[in-house]
Amino acid sequence: MKTNLSSKITLTKIPKRFYQPENAYEHSVLARFEKIPTFIYPQDEDGARAVAEEVAEQIRLRRSRSQQFVLALSGGRSLRKIFAEWIRLYRAGELSFDHVIIFLIYEFYPLNTAAAGNLTRLKEEFLDHVDIAPTGVHYPDRFMNRDSIYDLYRGYDKQIEAVGGIDYLISGIGHSGGIGFNGAGSAVSSRTHLVMLDNDSRKKAARMFSQVPSGVITMGLATILKARNILLVAWGEGKSRDVRCLVEGASNDALPATSLQNHTGTKVVVDLQAASELTRISHPWLVSKCEWDNKLIRRAIVWLCTLTGKPILKLTNKDYTEHELGELIALWGSAYNVNIRIFNDIQHTITGWPGGKPNADDACRPERATPYPKRVIVFSPHPDDDVISMGGTLRRLCDQRHEVHVAYQVSGNIAVGDEDVVRYCEYLRDVCARYTADETVRRKAEEIIRFLRCEKTAGEPEHPDVLFMKGTIRREEARTACRYSGVKDENVHFLDLPFYETGAIRKNSLSEADIDIITQLLRNIQPDQLFVAGDLSDPHGTHKVCLDAVLAAVDGLKNEDWLKQCRIWMYRGAWAEWEMDHIEMAVPISPEELRFKRNAILKHQSQAESAPFPGDDERLFWQRAEDRNRATAELYQKLGLASYEAIEAFVQYLPTKD
Repeated sequence: MKTNLSSKITLTKIPKRFYQPENAYEHSVLARFEKIPTFIYPQDEDGARAVAEEVAEQIRLRRSRSQQFVLALSGGRSLRKIFAEWIRLYRAGELSFDHVIIFLIYEFYPLNTAAAGNLTRLKEEFLDHVDIAPTGVHYPDRFMNRDSIYDLYRGYDKQIEAVGGIDYLISGIGHSGGIGFNGAGSAVSSRTHLVMLDNDSRKKAARMFSQVPSGVITMGLATILKARNILLVAWGEGKSRDVRCLVEGASNDALPATSLQNHTGTKVVVDLQAASELTRISHPWLVSKCEWDNKLIRRAIVWLCTLTGKPILKLTNKDYTEHELGELIALWGSAYNVNIRIFNDIQHTITGWPGGKPNADDACRPERATPYPKRVIVFSPHPDDDVISMGGTLRRLCDQRHEVHVAYQVSGNIAVGDEDVVRYCEYLRDVCARYTADETVRRKAEEIIRFLRCEKTAGEPEHPDVLFMKGTIRREEARTACRYSGVKDENVHFLDLPFYETGAIRKNSLSEADIDIITQLLRNIQPDQLFVAGDLSDPHGTHKVCLDAVLAAVDGLKNEDWLKQCRIWMYRGAWAEWEMDHIEMAVPISPEELRFKRNAILKHQSQAESAPFPGDDERLFWQRAEDRNRATAELYQKLGLASYEAIEAFVQYLPTKD
């Protein structure tokens, strides 16, 4: 069962020499804009394995000399696969941690229970599975009296000094270039200290806590910079901007991690997705000769148009030669030849028929004319991602008489506020009091109201009855939005994948049970066209798990004849948008259709104004969607193509071959 296929999605074919150069000379040429040694691996598993093995080798060396090894670890998701590899090595008898001393880089403070916090997660994910002695694990006291907190700061740094300092410190790259919880403006001289969580940090911490602590005790930059070796790891597209700023940006207080540019023992380890904005990956023509294909040429031309302020067809030979793109002139003879090639390439992405135009020549269209009508499944991670990300296309597919199904992968039940449940239960109570003598439903409604208003304790798992009500609210909102968009009631499917149904913010791992549910739906419908969420910048991670579930099901069915004929399109919208060089289908949205899309999004009333988990973007979901769709249309216009109100963009997914 392949449960991480999304990490293998490579939208641009990157020659291996750009991320794993053959020798030191090639690396120096390609990485000349990089201020920290950076090692790029094809997938996160490869990078995590390399980090785990590097540290394991040092642990073994110290053990052979009867010496202790001091390791500092952060929290978060970035280190989980490293932990998994260490656990595998331990269970195989290839690694022991009996002489390893652990220091946590940070811990939340104050905590009310031992069942929460960074230490608890570290135990669950790593410490409880290997032979580290409990006395060898050091962490800031989560329950210390506030009057003694300054003693804690000094004591923690002294503990590190007492064991001879940190040999290896491993951390992810934090929000806005932070390391540990050292945010913008942190002094390079800072030692262990208390940081009060800002609004963005509180939102991120909400993934771990029902009641978020007010602060974090973190190692300061001076403490971190004393480590002999520092490994910063980052996986996934969502980290690409932070990686670029850290590795290629100027050192400044606004991005604390850039202080590591002056630390001679620092290395950055990333996968290709996290490295996607580094110059050697995103603009390779600036550092070396390229292996040009249509996507790379398109990326270069869009970059050149942005740089010069010109549309494609007005670019000149001089524009190319002055901006390191003379190689294209040499290959294609003139600017005009390159321009017209890419102009036509982008022009052919535009279609008003996302399901294919019947009885038309489809040689230059992104979708096939036949079969018509098509059976279409739109997979939506949450019960609103469909209309947020592709609401205009969804309506167009229905209007063009395709058989459209929408499959909501998770219930989204934790993303409904308690006040919404109270409001609906009060309505239910009043209706029952007037129209039925049966007291069962009325009493249950009153019981839920009383629980939410008077009895609910912060931090405890959600009550099953409350989860049912919250899930029902989201279901009916989704049904209403689907009807408004033209989807038939019988074609709306609620999959309620088990990985999500924990009743808490933290979810389970993807399992065969999740994949089997999607496999069965695919077999029952046998679609001609699939739409899936490729929005991997989702800060909560649910979109990635949902995409992995669909891709795993597709992988299991890829040898069936009907699936061989099925086109799979990835959409984005809630968190990010496709870059121009990747777009393979662009569906124009008229002003009226954009208004219909907004109204469909607003049918999800529980998410309209006060959704519990909106991410870092303060705009409402309909505002994000419209801004991104308009920005895509504006880019097409600036490149010299037709002017549209908005555009929804898609990229085709091709199942991997064995």
